Amino acid sequence: MKSERNVFFIVTALMLLLAQLLLVPVHAQGAWPNGQPIKVIVPFPAGGASDQIGRIMAKAIGDELKVPVVVENRSGANGGVGAAVVAKAAPDGYTLLVGSIGVYAINAALYSKLPYDPLKDFAPISVLVSTPNVLVVPATSRFNTARELMAYMKQNPGKLSYASSGAGSSDHLTAELFKKAVGGFAVHIPYRGGAPAMQDIIAGQADFMFSNLGPAMPFIKGGKMKALMLTASKPATLLPDVPIASSVGTNVEVTSWQAVAAPAGTPPAIVQRLHQIAVKAMAAPDVKERMASQAFDIVANSPQEFSDFLKKEVARWKVAVKESGAGLD
Repeated sequence: MKSERNVFFIVTALMLLLAQLLLVPVHAQGAWPNGQPIKVIVPFPAGGASDQIGRIMAKAIGDELKVPVVVENRSGANGGVGAAVVAKAAPDGYTLLVGSIGVYAINAALYSKLPYDPLKDFAPISVLVSTPNVLVVPATSRFNTARELMAYMKQNPGKLSYASSGAGSSDHLTAELFKKAVGGFAVHIPYRGGAPAMQDIIAGQADFMFSNLGPAMPFIKGGKMKALMLTASKPATLLPDVPIASSVGTNVEVTSWQAVAAPAGTPPAIVQRLHQIAVKAMAAPDVKERMASQAFDIVANSPQEFSDFLKKEVARWKVAVKESGAGLD
């Protein structure tokens, strides 16, 4: 009798344990976010485009899921430090990455020992916004059109200089693509960020620069810089008279973009929920107005569309970096 009771207790305990093991993953997934805080990693300092978009996403997630959402700026290595943190995080929906074209696409070509793989270590959620680059020159420049600049650069290799926000940045590589398309040469002057680079363009210390359209707009409208060309497939609403690259004889089409992703292996249901929140956030009238004023186009594509786009971007920038010799290690 005693042995029968022991067997009964053992069997009951095993059944309870088995039930717990079977229920835990279902409960955990179904309960997400279960009141726990969510962390949005922005791999750049506060104040930039990635930080701005990251904070829009953080607010939207917090409002929708009713949980605390913290934005954490983890800068370094062209965004690679923060991206690596997310790549190694648990795929449970509590850590997200909001970063730029550099983090997701260009770094893979720049660094031979990148501590993450953008195609394997992330679960794409959505490309949120994009903006073209604009070719700008000082207001006092002799050049009034892109064709004039292109002709001079081709005929006078090495006599022009161009500024960038840093070696390996999207504006640097856009200029490298431009040089290749033109068949000319100009001297690269890298700066520690876009703001000081534009200040030296205004001062005439460099001859031209490719800047994200948004940051350059106040200086263009204020008459401190001239806009000669857009690296876009269609004219910009804010600069309808500035020609696009294909119309002046180059094939330089580059958009700088911001996107959100989770660690690889994040459950599809969580990815889809976050995608729904992202789309809703980008469609909000105040966000649309704010983005339009800064020359950002709303994208808000699907996880699959982001994944397909990312593969093409990574491949494209590997070719661009190889041809430019801009690798950083």
